[in-house]
Amino acid sequence: MIGVIALGFVLGMDNFRTSIVLGLLKPTWRESLKTSLYFGVWDGVAPLVGMLVGVFMSTKISDTAEMIGAAVLAGYGLYLVIKSIRSPKRVDPDMKVARRWLPVPLSLDNVAGGAALGLVGGTVWIAPLLFGVTTAILSFAGHAIGKTAVNLVPFSVRPDLLTGIGVLLMSGLMFTGVGDF
Repeated sequence: MIGVIALGFVLGMDNFRTSIVLGLLKPTWRESLKTSLYFGVWDGVAPLVGMLVGVFMSTKISDTAEMIGAAVLAGYGLYLVIKSIRSPKRVDPDMKVARRWLPVPLSLDNVAGGAALGLVGGTVWIAPLLFGVTTAILSFAGHAIGKTAVNLVPFSVRPDLLTGIGVLLMSGLMFTGVGDF
């Protein structure tokens, strides 16, 4: 059980990092909770799919899951940067775009994790539930850290521009493999 919790923690770290950067958008606590629940649900569904589909799917997905996640993050980062430069209004203040486009690509690595758990006889319902709850908690904590960090910035920067730059940097680290742990 401790191993499954540890695996859920490690697999939820990509959502945690993303949530720190999304916290720079200064979401309300309700928006943070809603986004964290979206991330948690998808991180719970993904290993269930992996456990049910098995090894075939995991070998196909595990090689490209990180790159797909990084590409979607880069797209979201570009969206934020370009829209914030072109418009005086805050971009994605309620994080609807983030909730629609980020959870699934960030959860693809959990499909491979679920397939591996299925091979070693992991319980089909416990692991996905633990992964989902762990990710939701990590995501909510990431939002709180990001909101606190942006309030400590001594100069005035648009939160959406800062978030876009942060997401682009994070996706660059993912592409190069520097952000893996």
